[in-house]
Formats: sequence, structure tokens, C-alpha cells
Amino acid sequence: MKKSIIIFYALLLYALIQLISWGTLVVRLQPSRMTMIMGEGSVFLFLLCIGGYFLHQSIKGEDKLREQQQNFLMSITHELKSPLAAIKLSIQTIVKRDLDKARQVSLLNNSLKDIERLDDLVENMLLATKIENRSYTFPKEEFNFSELVAKITDRLQVHSCGNEQLISTQIQPNLQLVGDKFALSSVVTNLIENAVKYSSPCDVINVHLNDVDGHIHLSVIDKGPGISDPEKMLIFDKFYRVGNENVRKAKGTGLGLFIVKEVLQYHDADITVKDNLPQGSIFEVTFS
Repeated sequence: MKKSIIIFYALLLYALIQLISWGTLVVRLQPSRMTMIMGEGSVFLFLLCIGGYFLHQSIKGEDKLREQQQNFLMSITHELKSPLAAIKLSIQTIVKRDLDKARQVSLLNNSLKDIERLDDLVENMLLATKIENRSYTFPKEEFNFSELVAKITDRLQVHSCGNEQLISTQIQPNLQLVGDKFALSSVVTNLIENAVKYSSPCDVINVHLNDVDGHIHLSVIDKGPGISDPEKMLIFDKFYRVGNENVRKAKGTGLGLFIVKEVLQYHDADITVKDNLPQGSIFEVTFS
């Protein structure tokens, strides 16, 4: 049990002992006031219990937030070390070995992908901070949302399983949207990256974008482990991630879906999470 919880219960126990002791003493000195003391004591005890409950919840919330922040720092460390190590290895290989042009280009392209991954991570952290302190203004403009989604899906194709992990797209062309292009690109990136992250290397991920009755619909469909019903709303909380950070295999910071939720709220858009039977999840975004 946390140290703060132990101190809290010790103080609560002390207050109850003092209440009973003083109440007993007064009753012995003035037996005629027993009814009044019992009534006032009951009210005081009730208020003490109510206050104790809310204090307990507050302490638990602080402990939970502290734990989430510690997990965040651990995950950030892992997220930074992996691409940095890959970039370092690629550059050292180019410098120390006499490689042909094609091999050099391949290593440099891999390094560029890792740099883009680092850039996405930094942008996520900055955007989450600005959104939380209300310093981000969400500038709006009209742009081609279809081109944006197509560009992001092309960039996030991941090489594995001896072939490319396929991100299959069905994108209706020339869908125009009025909104913050930068923030919405972060929404699309986070949704697709999550699908890649929690899917097996050879699984197909589907990205659908179309117009239904005048509303733009974006769906990201994976075949990962899925999300339990109680966690379908919790996953949008800042820092929330399922499992223990020390043993979790999927990388991440717990900021992606928090950013998705906040950005979509500013654009009057809704997001729902459904089960992709027999396995996986479907994230559906609907713009008003």
C-alpha cells in the first residue's frame, strides 16, 4: 500500500478515536446531553466518512497519475532509443564499410523512416502539451482530406514478414474538409500507427475514407488483439495504456488516442470503437 494511503488511514483512525473518546467523556459528565451528543456525533461521523471517501479517491487518483507519468517516461525512453540506435547503426555501416550505391540508399531510406518516426513522436508530445494548456488555436483551412490520408498511408507502410505489411486503402478521391490540416494529419497518423503497432507483422490493415450522406467517414480496421468493452473509453485518456510498461511489447506513449479525441472534439467529429469480428478493432471517425 502506498505511503500516502497509510498516512491517510492513520489520521482517519485517530479522528475516530478522538471522537469516541470525547463523546464518552462528555456523556459521563453530563448524561442528560447524551441524545444531543449522539445526534451531533452521528452528523460529524457522516461528514467525516464522506470527506474521507473523497480524500481517498483523490489520493488514489494522484497515485494513478504518478504511475502513468512514470510509465510515460519509460515508454518515451524506449521510443527514442530504438530509432536512434537504428540510425546510428546505419550511419556507422555506411562510414566504415565500402558499400555499393544501392545498399547505401537502402540504409539512408531506413534512417529517414526512423527520423520521421522521431518527428511524429516529438510532434505528438508538443501537440498534446499545447492542447492540454489551451495554447493551441486550431487554425482552419479547406484542404483535400483524401490526399492527406493517401499520403500518410503511403508513408506508414511497414516492411516486415519478408514482404510489405499491407495497408489496404479504399479512399474516395477529392473529399474536401475544413479544419486544422496539421492536427488532423496527427489524428490519421495516430490511428493508423496504432493499427500497425497492435497487429501481427503479416496482417492486413484496412483504411477506408468515403462520403456517406454528406458526412465524411474514416475507418481504420485492424486484426490485432482487440479492446475490451470497459477499456473502449479509457483508451482515450492521457497516458492510458493496457498492461505493465516493463513487459509490454507494443510501443507507444499513451498520447496518441488522447490527441485523437481532443482534436476531433474541436472539429465537431465523433469517434467510435467497435469489435472487428472475429478479431481486431475498428476505429470509425465521422465528420459533421
